[in-house]
Amino acid sequence: MSARIFQPARNAMQSGKGKADLWLLQFDAQTPRSSDPLMGWTSSADTKQQIKMRFDSKEDAIAYAKREGIAFIVQESPTASPSKRPGKSYSDNFKYGRTANWTH
Repeated sequence: MSARIFQPARNAMQSGKGKADLWLLQFDAQTPRSSDPLMGWTSSADTKQQIKMRFDSKEDAIAYAKREGIAFIVQESPTASPSKRPGKSYSDNFKYGRTANWTH
């Protein structure tokens, strides 16, 4: 039984930073999924891959895995590179003396 500890990616539909410091422990699949011949649904007898445990910090997740004897891998999230675009405000579109034409 092995698991991975990681920070989930932020939802693309939200710009806030809620749950950004959350860490998850998710078990890896031990048996392959199979498709049901009648309905075509995929299923598995391994119920542990449905479990996602939430932790406040990476250290808490690691401590839990060690305490329970779970082999784990920590996946660090890639850091976002700083934006290369210059800072610009919305009011710059309407300022007096603007050299370029305003477009919709």
